[in-house]
Amino acid sequence: MMDMFYSATISISKSLLFLSMVLICIRIVRGPHAGDRVVALDMLSMLGVGVAALAAIISSSMAFIDVVLGIALIGFLATVAFAIFIARGSK
Repeated sequence: MMDMFYSATISISKSLLFLSMVLICIRIVRGPHAGDRVVALDMLSMLGVGVAALAAIISSSMAFIDVVLGIALIGFLATVAFAIFIARGSK
């Protein structure tokens, strides 16, 4: 019973992550403003965190947790850099 629940949860998680990735990519392409694209890129990096976390759960490996932390840190720094770039560009 627990294995069936585990596999169903993993399948649903994979499907939702894929759907989110498609919708975020559409927002990146169709975003009317640079701010929309920056938010979508930030969401894409957080989606990468979700994919790496799901990979850690599937493989039962703690090595992916370091990858999760690295992706989250790089995503945060990229968002701050984009925000500074947009703020300076609007002056």
